[in-house]
Amino acid sequence: MDSLPPVYIVAAARTPIKGFQHLGQNPARQYTLNAGLPQSTVCITINKVYAFSLKAIILGAQTIMTGNTNIILTGGTESMSNALHYLPTLRNGSKFGNIKLIDAVLRDGLTDAYDKRDYIGLQAEECASDHGFGREKQNNYAIYSIQKAQAAKKAGYFKTKIAPVKIPGTKGKPSTIVDKNDKTQMPLNVKKLKSIKPAFIPNGGTVTAPNASPLFNRAAAVVLVSKAALKKYKLKPLAKILGWGNAAKTPSKFTTAPALAIPKALKHTGVQQKNVDAFKINKAFSVVALANLKLLGLSEKKVNMHNKAVVLRHPLKTSRARIVTTLLGVLRKKKKR
Repeated sequence: MDSLPPVYIVAAARTPIKGFQHLGQNPARQYTLNAGLPQSTVCITINKVYAFSLKAIILGAQTIMTGNTNIILTGGTESMSNALHYLPTLRNGSKFGNIKLIDAVLRDGLTDAYDKRDYIGLQAEECASDHGFGREKQNNYAIYSIQKAQAAKKAGYFKTKIAPVKIPGTKGKPSTIVDKNDKTQMPLNVKKLKSIKPAFIPNGGTVTAPNASPLFNRAAAVVLVSKAALKKYKLKPLAKILGWGNAAKTPSKFTTAPALAIPKALKHTGVQQKNVDAFKINKAFSVVALANLKLLGLSEKKVNMHNKAVVLRHPLKTSRARIVTTLLGVLRKKKKR
């Protein structure tokens, strides 16, 4: 990486996370033009489910490194509450029997598209079985995550990362400014959290609603610049991109892909794992963080310092850009690297 031009992150922000898309063509261009950028702005929309927005950041960095541009706005957006229901038989007609509606979130985002056709929650259960994490450990990790997020909120760590969203009022009512995350404001009821029934395996299951992430809406953006742009516009960098790593496994084992990707990223950057102060492993289930911590030999004190998706939710195409904004906040507030 030393032979390639440097790329800097100079700005990062996300919307608050609010409770429960059909977007039309090229959502990236829609957002760009609606944000007031010129019609001449070149845009690309990426489809990579959970890795969508982080892949956008990587491609943005590569584009700057190859000299094609000097400034790129990257990120992701997700509105799970606006996702459609499909009528698969409508185009060709259904001649007899009931017509079934298909939930787009479940079909396109939360179901294995390969051999097993399982809900990803069952793959979380598979991960729990493979790596020996029972319900108690997952619950305890969820409680720990919520407590960290609430402490971070109380300390004001989220304020610099959140871009307020204005919700227009109706029927003469004033507009509402949303600038806080839902779940970090809710009181933690440990007894209730531990009593919730399993979500995917009724008898003996370990994954529950509170030790996993619910469906939510969110957007996040990260601005990348070259060294030339940094100097020209007198920008202050938040971070320098040193490298990245990609990894893949059997689809049902995707839960532990971070344990392969992180070593690749470290090798690419020339940084030793022991010299990294803060990690983000952000999956929709507590067991995923636990399993990857175990496989990588990481200390919980270094991972997900302010939160995890269990607390700050997991809107599919936004989650990885949200990871970057959160990690930047950790590095800045705690003076880490």
